Amino acid sequence: MDVSFNLWLLTILGLSALIAVDFFIGRKPHDVSIKEAGIWTIVWIVLAALFGIGLLIFGNSQASGEFFAGFITEKSLSVDNLFVFVLIMAKFSVPSHLQQRVLLIGVLIALVLRAIFIAAGAAIISSFSWVFYIFGAFLIYTAWKLIQEARADEEEDEAPDNRVLKSIEKKFGVADRYHGTKLFIRENGKRIMTPLMVVMLAIGTTDILFALDSIPAIFGLTQDPYIVFTANAFALMGLRQLYFLIGGLLKKLVHLSYGLSVILGFIGVKLVLHALHESGVHVPEISITFSLSVICGVLIVTTITSLIASKKQAEREAAEAADKGDGPTTTKDKDSVEA
Repeated sequence: MDVSFNLWLLTILGLSALIAVDFFIGRKPHDVSIKEAGIWTIVWIVLAALFGIGLLIFGNSQASGEFFAGFITEKSLSVDNLFVFVLIMAKFSVPSHLQQRVLLIGVLIALVLRAIFIAAGAAIISSFSWVFYIFGAFLIYTAWKLIQEARADEEEDEAPDNRVLKSIEKKFGVADRYHGTKLFIRENGKRIMTPLMVVMLAIGTTDILFALDSIPAIFGLTQDPYIVFTANAFALMGLRQLYFLIGGLLKKLVHLSYGLSVILGFIGVKLVLHALHESGVHVPEISITFSLSVICGVLIVTTITSLIASKKQAEREAAEAADKGDGPTTTKDKDSVEA
């Protein structure tokens, strides 16, 4: 898709305006209700859908299909990332009324960092086509690793180690409590960070780890930097509302890792096939329509099986709790009958 400088500029200005509106609405710290989160989640999804339709009308079906495939993939990967966000919020004991501000700034930092990654990735791909082999192999390895972690069924009790963040904390110092929405305060004549600033940096910089699989994944669906950037932008900008909407649902998506591993493995194979094709080897290439069908199908199946498994697990736990509670009573009743 041929994108002019003016279109790039207009898109960035449009996204900046949306971010400004989002910031203006959420500028006052407050507890986000399920209703508010639900409404704004729908708004962001509708905006993404309208953008994709706009690509279809003013661009072509290929660009539109690549955007939707990229958006859905990035959105599904971001849902998995919410687990880490929950851990970070818990680790820093972020007050509930400040969490929406933390996510807003943290996601904005993540968006800027991803734009840098995307620009670097696009430059590398345009110069070295063999990088597709590396991206493909890395995604297949990541898929295998996800399956291993899911089988091990090990829950992480801590957020990922962030050495950059620790060095910043050591250099600037951190206050011992939150000071409303202030990011810096003066203490004993020294300017130090508040915990709010630290957790914002934690959310934003931790996304670097997430970008290691999400950026190669979307480049496996499209090599158009414009589509890669906009798909990432729309997926990230609705992440704050999604955090509050499905926070309680995250634990029920027990098969999400399996679904994401299938998607990443599929895209990895697609990248390897594309690399072979670019090298002159006659191999079949996977169309974007088929890719979109596979991604949507896997996510639907994963969600359904996760909810079924979670329901059965809840029923088993309830039955076990009932058995333990009724055990003494049942024995007593039995003795009474025998007497």
